[in-house]
Amino acid sequence: MSTEKEFKPVTVEKPIPTTYDLGNLATFDPNPLDNKKLNDVEQRDAYLSSVTRDNVQLLINQILSLPVKTTTENHDSSTGQNSTMTLIQLPDPTTPLPREKAIPKAKALTKWEKFAAKKGIKAKAKDGKMVYDEEAGEWVPKWGYKGKNKDIDSQWLVEVDTKTKGTENELIDPRSLARAERKRLVKKNELQHKRNLKHQE
Repeated sequence: MSTEKEFKPVTVEKPIPTTYDLGNLATFDPNPLDNKKLNDVEQRDAYLSSVTRDNVQLLINQILSLPVKTTTENHDSSTGQNSTMTLIQLPDPTTPLPREKAIPKAKALTKWEKFAAKKGIKAKAKDGKMVYDEEAGEWVPKWGYKGKNKDIDSQWLVEVDTKTKGTENELIDPRSLARAERKRLVKKNELQHKRNLKHQE
């Protein structure tokens, strides 16, 4: 008894040529199926497996006909071994596929966005989240962790704001006032965000 495994040929011939969409790794077989074999319970599975195998073989043949690129990647391992990869660049897909999920609905405008559109107010150009700190000689965040807006917290000498003169906050440390104002603005923004979300529902 032979122990050698029998391999099917890599060449497949079809009465009607198949078409391909290699970008989607798809092949389209226009050849009609054999109804006699499909209706035979004993032959059906083997027959469908054979047709599928032939079409996959044709697809693989087409993929292997594309340009092949070999790259060597160094993993900087202790053994110093490199891994060699063989890559095939697939063409762009030609078959349009349906979306998996529905197109997202447009978000409802906030009260400010409606007001700005009505008055013709254009949004300010965003200038980024970083600002250059001349004393440190580096770019730092405008706000948040180690933000530029917290500079007053680390200063040993702070100028008193003239707006607090003659008020109940006149004798309060300006650093504490600045921290309280930052917390107030954060809460205000969170409340406005919740209002906007409720308005969009």
